[in-house]
Parts: sequence; structure tokens; C-alpha cells
Amino acid sequence: MKFDGVLFFPVTPFTSEGTVDVDVLKEHISSRLAFGPGGVFPACGTGEFHALSIDEVRTVVAAAVEVVAGKVPVVAGAGGPLGHALAAARVAEEAGADALLVLPPYLVTGPTEGLVAYIEAVADASSLPVIVYHRGNAKFTAASMAQLAANPKVIGFKDGLGDVGLAQEIVSAVRTTGREDFALFNGLLTAELTQGAYRGLGIPLYSSAAFAMAPEIAKAYYDAYMSDDEDRRNALLEGFYAPLVRLRDQTPGFGVSLIKAGLRLGGLAVGSVRPPLVDPTEDQLVQLKSILAKGYELAGR
Repeated sequence: MKFDGVLFFPVTPFTSEGTVDVDVLKEHISSRLAFGPGGVFPACGTGEFHALSIDEVRTVVAAAVEVVAGKVPVVAGAGGPLGHALAAARVAEEAGADALLVLPPYLVTGPTEGLVAYIEAVADASSLPVIVYHRGNAKFTAASMAQLAANPKVIGFKDGLGDVGLAQEIVSAVRTTGREDFALFNGLLTAELTQGAYRGLGIPLYSSAAFAMAPEIAKAYYDAYMSDDEDRRNALLEGFYAPLVRLRDQTPGFGVSLIKAGLRLGGLAVGSVRPPLVDPTEDQLVQLKSILAKGYELAGR
């Protein structure tokens, strides 16, 4: 499976009654396809997978598959309690997804063998290939990723931990398996800020929550990144991404909340985030508006 472009993680819009707003979701996804995402990842972290029921996962993934219409891969989230993860895998397959992003298991911390078994159980729940998300209590070793890479249904690794030494060991271990079809992603929050370093590790792909909010800015960064235009890339980092990260770090969960707020500022009625996440304050919205304005200026919009 080939990913060529910014990896787009759409939000999940909610109505004022708290249900999934399918029409707004379709508009959200279709409006970003023109900016050339390399893949669409519905019902994942930015899409508040943690707060979705299985029926809602089915609804979100089906809407994404309909809109994307085969233009790029659609990768759905599956994770949390094992039963929920297995059910999410099955409904994603029924909805037409191309692959799964396996998020961390719920609450408990198990040994590496248990994490491998968790990934394999999700992989066995459907015919879909899976991408391993290395984050939180799902911390993999180089040896465990080499073991998983021996399974042809495991097609990728997404690092959300930020331990660059361990990430380098994992990249090297996967290479020794001879897998040439294995995708390696930087999945840290606001990944653009660290992608220059991750490229040096041999991890060329990255997820972009900013693409969901401001695709013009995210695409400008991606183009600079791909063309080695370091002056422009650094200008976007210093003028947009670094201030966005400082604002993000003010409140836990703002990696999602700010994206939804930015979409609302842009006129798309995506609704609020679900608990335990919270929306930005009025002062934080003013800061976000200013950051976005600078980003659009740098992007040449």
C-alpha cells in the first residue's frame, strides 16, 4: 500500500445534539482531497476514536470511503479494549476501509509479548492489513517490530512516542527483515515540528492534524519538505507550527480541540469535542486565529 502525500486525519463532526454529523464530515473530507493527501485516516486520534461507539466508527468510516472513492487509501482506527478493537476492525472492513491503524490497548500495561498478541488479534479479526501505533502504553521494541514485520498483514509502524534512539533501532530492525513495502510514519503531535529529524531516521511519512484544519498551510510545508526548500520550511515552522505547539501545550487534549476550533473559525460547523476533551477558551481562540492568519500569510494564501 503506497502513501504519497500528507497523511490526512479528519475530525469527527458532531451535531448540537451530540450525534455524528455525516454531511459535515463528507464536506470536511471532500474539501481536503484537492490538496493531495497521501491517505485518509478516519476515526483515529484526531477523529476522537476514544469517544466513538462501534456504530459511530462504522458511520464515520463508511462516509470517508464514499467520499474518497478509491482515490487514496482509507485507514480506519481500531484500538482500546480488545473486544472494541476487534469490533472496530470488523466494521471498518464492512464499511470498505483499506487498512487499520491499531491504536494502543485500554488502560492496562502488558509485556511486549502481550502487545504483539494484541496486534495479531486485531490483524486476525478482518482481512485488512494493519499499521502499528507506537504510543502510550503500546511501546514496542526493535525485536517485537521485527517479529511483527514478518507478518505480511502488518504493513507499517507509526511512532507517537518520540524516543528517536528506539525509533532508529526499529527502523533498522524492520529493514533487516527485507520488507520493502513497510511504511514508516512520524505520528507525534503536530508532526511537522519534528519531521526534519524523523526524515534523518529513515521515517519519511508523517501524519498531519494541521492538514485537517488548514490544508493550504500543511500543503505548503509538505511541498517545502519534499523539495528541500529549508528556508520556506523553517519559516513555516517558526511562524506557524511552533506557536501552534505552544498553544497546544497549554491544555491536555488540544492536539484535537484546536483542530476542531480552527475548522469552526473557518466556517465549518464541526461542533465541539467530546469529554474528557475540552474546547479552547475565548482567549485561546484569539491566539489560534492569529496563528492561523500568520500561517496563511506564509503559505501565500
